[in-house]
Amino acid sequence: MPPVVPKKGTLKALAKTLDLSVTTVSRALGGYSDVAPATLARVLEAASKANYVPNSAAKMLVTGRSGFVGLMLPLRESATLDPFLGEYIAGLSAGLSERGRHLFMVTVPVNESELTVLKDVVESGRADAIVLTRIAEQDERVDYLIKRGVPFVTHGRTVAESADYSWIDTDGFKAFADMFDCLYELNHRRFGLLSIVEPMTFRTHRENGLRHAIKSKNDRDIHLEVCQVPRFNKQKIVLAVRDLLASSHRPTALLCLTDELALCVLEQAVLMGIKVPEQLTVIGFDNIPEAKYATPALTTFDQSTRHAAQQMSTMLLDILDGNAKTTQTLITPSLMKRGTHAVAPVGKVSSIATCQHPVLQTVDISDADASPVTPFTKSRS
Repeated sequence: MPPVVPKKGTLKALAKTLDLSVTTVSRALGGYSDVAPATLARVLEAASKANYVPNSAAKMLVTGRSGFVGLMLPLRESATLDPFLGEYIAGLSAGLSERGRHLFMVTVPVNESELTVLKDVVESGRADAIVLTRIAEQDERVDYLIKRGVPFVTHGRTVAESADYSWIDTDGFKAFADMFDCLYELNHRRFGLLSIVEPMTFRTHRENGLRHAIKSKNDRDIHLEVCQVPRFNKQKIVLAVRDLLASSHRPTALLCLTDELALCVLEQAVLMGIKVPEQLTVIGFDNIPEAKYATPALTTFDQSTRHAAQQMSTMLLDILDGNAKTTQTLITPSLMKRGTHAVAPVGKVSSIATCQHPVLQTVDISDADASPVTPFTKSRS
């Protein structure tokens, strides 16, 4: 029978009743991996019976840790959140709670830099480790955390592949290259790429994957028109999409960097009387919940966001518990074939005229520098 512990006992009382050291009980309650499973079970059962709740401030003074993992949450002027974050936060929280840690989300005001807020969180000791998302090609947050020696993992990666930190990323290069090959087999020759202006690494990989696949065909009938828009400015996105779709030589297949952009294309196509997929194929990326319920349902790539977030929590907690191994993993996304892709409409292939909208550009494939980034997976001790 487990020992009876007085209600609302202190950590010392709990340790005394169990005949264990205060340090052992503290580490067991903190979820440390060096506590024997049998001891962990005894401590958790006794703490549960006593309704014991650790004093966070006292625990931090003893262990030097807060028990929280920080996640930056930038706010936007439109007061809308990235729909990608819903699945991501759910997976990350579940993975952390399994080992006694909790997610600490920090909002970043529109007029303040994410690096400034990150520095405040780190220097105040409010988080034991950091999770970063939406990584830029050269990311000052990554550079700061490496220099500061703070445990962290990222969803995404910088272009500097030699950087020594742990990350999980989705192989956007392969996804867009494979998608092009699929659409080429469906007789598409006029392509559009709806991308973003922000220098995010996932943009670089997906754009390069498409350009590399196009160049490998060496087919002069292929044309690509690239449209880059501010990622969170709905008004400018709508204007750019309407400009693109209004062209007499509009693409027959439009690859969108994210589902949000693809869903905007579907909305505007309806308003402009363009039938999807009969007259226009639209491809997204992320498989956010809205994608399945669009009309027609959006063909997109699923990057297993929730599962990847849970993997990241495990990677991060292993680092916190003394595992110094650096792990870098590239995930191949799954193509969700739904209702927005079809064979190219029959018609004469024409050269694409240069668009007048400032965020649009026509790309000559013969001169485009694909600069392909070779996908890889590696673990380094």
